[in-house]
Amino acid sequence: MKRVIALVDCNNFFVSCERLLKPELIGKAVCVLSNNDGCVVSRSNEAKRMGIQMGAPYFIAKNQFKKITFLSGNLPFYCEISKRVMAKLLDFTPDVEVYSIDEAFLDLTGLRKTFNSSYEEIIERIVKEIKEEIGIDVSIGLSYSKVLSKLACDKVKTLQSKNITDSKTYKIGFREIQKELQETLISEIWGVGKNTTALLKKYFIQTAYDFTRQEDIWIKKNLGKVGLELKQELLGNSINPVKSVSEAPKSISRSESFKEFQTNKNYIQNELNGHIHRVCRKLREKDLLTGCIGVMLRTKDFQVTDIKINLVNPVNTEFELIEHAKDMLDKLYKKGVIYRSVGFYALKLTSKAIRQMSIFESESISKKENLSSSLDKLEEKFGKGIIKIGG
Repeated sequence: MKRVIALVDCNNFFVSCERLLKPELIGKAVCVLSNNDGCVVSRSNEAKRMGIQMGAPYFIAKNQFKKITFLSGNLPFYCEISKRVMAKLLDFTPDVEVYSIDEAFLDLTGLRKTFNSSYEEIIERIVKEIKEEIGIDVSIGLSYSKVLSKLACDKVKTLQSKNITDSKTYKIGFREIQKELQETLISEIWGVGKNTTALLKKYFIQTAYDFTRQEDIWIKKNLGKVGLELKQELLGNSINPVKSVSEAPKSISRSESFKEFQTNKNYIQNELNGHIHRVCRKLREKDLLTGCIGVMLRTKDFQVTDIKINLVNPVNTEFELIEHAKDMLDKLYKKGVIYRSVGFYALKLTSKAIRQMSIFESESISKKENLSSSLDKLEEKFGKGIIKIGG
């Protein structure tokens, strides 16, 4: 059975959230700023028409665009509104995959009978109820794969920005796929980066349609499995299914008795680092972040001491947490005491999707997450424990 996939995208999300608190901003040019008021991360349509760019530095923009209202970001409030939107989507289908703080994929396959409506009518209803019940405008792209639904959503938002349509929805049906791909540059396709675009241009592949015309053997040789999956998604075959929402665990922990009783702090630290890595890997597997961590020490006589701290920013990278855990172990460790085990646990778990794609995230944390992901890939290829993390 062909899947029917929708992408729901909240329009100018941070600005829309601010307008819930300050209705007087409706119809005015508004921009929301990143952490520490560094740069523009959300623009109202009125601000876009003035020419201000996403990512514009605030110290320059405030002098260049004096008629725009600039607001400091309020991420906790935006996250709360996001949760309401995602909860509303679950009223329509259990198959909801939160992609970012303001986007989610829905699998609507087979729901026409449930709602006694066409798929187009279902997504129109979603738009209407989110606006009426939460106050947020959303755009929805509908098609047969994630890549095509993303293209459809981008299409309707482009048409809105040019005042060509007032519709909040757009469908790419089978009859429209070829035409849409012929009119879309390959660089505009979700997941196609600059390097891939440059490679394809060397072979005179300019549009998404050009790409789908290539032989599978050529695509596999140059782009591997990911390239083959992209081709199928562009042709309307759902290769990457919607991953349904599942209940996240309340905590993740790891502890293990030493091979021999220990008094050596360096040994204990290294064992702790290993536990942190395994907990973080589990967090990444489940796309979770931890907002609270703890370290536990158990003595030879089974006496347990522990300490926990709340983190300013939820993370899932060992390179961030080991720094905190070292300070915690320093406070727990007693010279001359014989220990039998050490443990690490992560609490206050939240979905990474809430922070994913958010410019509020610091560059430092982003780099550490990329490094952690590289570790995961190495372990997948060469086996767990191939790399040890030092103190």
